[in-house]
Amino acid sequence: MKTFSLGSLPKIRTGWLPALLVSASLATCERLPAQNLRGTPGRSTLGATSLGSSTLGQLGFWRGGRVAHYSSRDMRGGNADLRRIEPGAKLTLVDHRGAGILRRWWTTIAPRNNRAIQRQLIVRCWWDDETEPSVEVPISDFFGMGFGEWRDYQSLPLNMTSGGYNCYWPMPFGRRARIEVENRSKEPVVSFYYNIDIETQPAMPSEGLYFHAQFRRARTVRNQPVTLLEATGRGHYVGTLLSMQPYRGRSLGYLEGDERIFIDGEREPSIIGTGTEDYFNSGWYYDTGVYSAPYHGITIKDEANGRVNTYRWHIEDVIPFTRSLRFDIEHGGVNDAPDVDYTSVAFWYQTHPHAKFPPLPSDLMPIVPAPVPKIAGMIEGEALHTGARATAGELSFQDMTPFSGSWSELGQLWWQQGTAGARLQLSLPAPATGEYNLTGYFTRAPDYGDFRVLVNGQPVGNVVKGYAAGVEPTGPVSFGRVRLQAGANPIAVEITGKQPLSQGHLVGIDGFLLTPATP
Repeated sequence: MKTFSLGSLPKIRTGWLPALLVSASLATCERLPAQNLRGTPGRSTLGATSLGSSTLGQLGFWRGGRVAHYSSRDMRGGNADLRRIEPGAKLTLVDHRGAGILRRWWTTIAPRNNRAIQRQLIVRCWWDDETEPSVEVPISDFFGMGFGEWRDYQSLPLNMTSGGYNCYWPMPFGRRARIEVENRSKEPVVSFYYNIDIETQPAMPSEGLYFHAQFRRARTVRNQPVTLLEATGRGHYVGTLLSMQPYRGRSLGYLEGDERIFIDGEREPSIIGTGTEDYFNSGWYYDTGVYSAPYHGITIKDEANGRVNTYRWHIEDVIPFTRSLRFDIEHGGVNDAPDVDYTSVAFWYQTHPHAKFPPLPSDLMPIVPAPVPKIAGMIEGEALHTGARATAGELSFQDMTPFSGSWSELGQLWWQQGTAGARLQLSLPAPATGEYNLTGYFTRAPDYGDFRVLVNGQPVGNVVKGYAAGVEPTGPVSFGRVRLQAGANPIAVEITGKQPLSQGHLVGIDGFLLTPATP
């Protein structure tokens, strides 16, 4: 068959669909040597090649076969096209005899967007009378969404759109396909609808591989990476869904972790990445927010709780293995982001038999993070960032969850690269004109400097010494009585120097507290 180089193709200027069709056409023009299901050499045929092809570029060619359709339709001919699944019950969706390939899987569920059901309704698939399932995943995660949530998004193999859950991962089998769902929640699935289409064929192609999807959950531990998959056999890895949330605070520092992929028993990984969001084809902690694309996306970015749900499909860049694959991912820069909840789904194709799956966690529900500490009435330092000006250095928000100790709302206004004599101008709001007791909350650390506070241009209280051997909150620091006007009042922080052991002049401001002064 004639092959083409990328250089001979016309340039595609806009849109992902034309590029996808060109890529898919190239993929069907030149194939690797065929292998059969049991891992012994085989010979590809035209019929086998056709069975594996399903792009728009192939629709003009006869593929043969028939469609076996499985659905929740009302078998009495009415309109009750649904199934009810009681707590603890199982429902068989498909029990198909013969060879074929599952092409399309649609479902929808009521009650709608129920977190308990979406995280505890388990999808399982068995191929060719295997005793252990090749797919075992909570239903919302199987369709690409973590945390038991519903969000509209679109990708090539999976999507959620206007109430429908959709899957287009091709799933070939040689003798039998069996699919069921189990309701592990305490709530009934009142309405479960589904349509599943299988393209039947006389036999499975010699190069066919079985589809697999595995759910895992881990709470990060210092100095230990998170394992997403350990597979044995021959196949290729095709996708990752990863959902992450800290047990405490909202830091996204866990995204510093690199993927580390070991192929065929390697002692050192041959694939090492540069950061979690980099692996998912994004950057800078997903700073522009959520999006969904054909091969990658982030569908949840909840900064209030530090939650991220993100996916990547290796459709154009499968990761092949001949004996085994282990996929680890770090958390934080050097596995230094403990107590983060990681749930994942690994998607891959391989020969049988596959390695035994780890048991599903007994608790599948999303975590409820610890309450964020808050000092009542605190004017948060990070809230003073807007309009703040420094004569030297830079201002930013710093998340304090990596440190022991308690900071109000777990963050501070961070003044870096300041020098002795530099001033930071802030605006302090007062509810009414009058006398107030002014209290400040700050941070001490090995590279922090000393500073004083000025209100309306006049120094108040004593110099605050910023040095400490570790990172710690100062607790309340009193600056005495001050007179303020209703509304904004000018306040300044001036660096006066540093202690001999300090390595710098940094300043951290947790916030200020105003309490009416008694006459």
